Amino acid sequence: MPNKNKNNDNGPSILVIDDEAAIRKTLIEILSFEGYKTQEAGDGEQGLKIFTETKFDAVLCDIKMPKSDGMEFLTQAMQVRPDVPIIMISGHGTIETAVEAVKKGAYDFISKPPDLNRLLITIKNALDKGTLVSETKVLKKRISKVQDIVGESAPIKKIKDTIDKVAPTEARVLITGENGVGKELVARWLHEKSTRNGSPLVEVNCAAIPTELIESELFGHEKGSFTSAVKQRIGKFEQANGGTLFLDEIGDMSLSAQAKVLRALQEGKITRVGADKDINVDVRVIAATNKDLLKEVEEKNFRLDLYHRLSVILIHVPSLNDRREDIPQLIDKFLESICADYGIAKKAIEPASVELLQQYNWTGNIRELRNVVERLVILSGKTIVASDVKSYANS
Repeated sequence: MPNKNKNNDNGPSILVIDDEAAIRKTLIEILSFEGYKTQEAGDGEQGLKIFTETKFDAVLCDIKMPKSDGMEFLTQAMQVRPDVPIIMISGHGTIETAVEAVKKGAYDFISKPPDLNRLLITIKNALDKGTLVSETKVLKKRISKVQDIVGESAPIKKIKDTIDKVAPTEARVLITGENGVGKELVARWLHEKSTRNGSPLVEVNCAAIPTELIESELFGHEKGSFTSAVKQRIGKFEQANGGTLFLDEIGDMSLSAQAKVLRALQEGKITRVGADKDINVDVRVIAATNKDLLKEVEEKNFRLDLYHRLSVILIHVPSLNDRREDIPQLIDKFLESICADYGIAKKAIEPASVELLQQYNWTGNIRELRNVVERLVILSGKTIVASDVKSYANS
């Protein structure tokens, strides 16, 4: 049961909408005593404004009200935040009204004057359902399919077409492009559309692993093989067995590790650090880099034979500056996902703001654009205007 602390800061928040001040006061007193945080509104219009600007766990809403009635509020509120349970209350209740309210998305319908026990039980059940829905959304997000590759520019259409042709094969793919262009997304789609998609996609950022640890990370090690090897470790190649291994920033891999990766590709075998026994692995390797690997070969930093093994298929992901026509679509996608993450209605953006963003020099590519859109969502009003972009895009 909730703590009996008036407007408990940690309690669930409930919006009470009713044009009768006495009823609002009574409901708020009851809810506050039960430990809920409350806000109130005198009509549907005011209620919708508060509902849009503030995140609530549930709503109690009267049906018959001036300006905008409860049914109008319900319809509009379901478009803003469909996961928030809305309980309709009315002194003029009929079965037809109740059915209509539920059809429009109401969690339940209660007649006035409400039975206190039924009201509290209904609220508790509604909150439990709301929590379950939120948790389910989080879980779905964790296991959701790969995000779409957004854009209809010629380079992006070519990439999508190449993925469709190459993914079902066993061909190795080398993905090139600047930092932040979305190379890892291309790799995920290659795996998703492959015959290996029922097995794991294992990702390794070669630039993030110290040179002395990269071989252990990729191939594993035996207990006691070096000072800190206190137990056996299974490497990424073994973890990806039957699936796909994505070697990101492979241009940063040491020459020693490159030699072992080459052997794994040639023979389908690896050896853990500190072991003398070969392990067979069935892995499709996809690699990515922001470096010019042929230049790295000339400078003796990368093996030419490994380059040829990796680059059966080459996919180049263009910079955002080279696909500016995709920026409006990317902005729309980011607005939708970011606002959903924050639990707010999707913000609008003026065409002039989009045009300004299309003119920027995106040195950080898509990653930078997403950060800017998130900043604008946080700092702007309901609509992102040109002055917002000028003020916040480069801050």
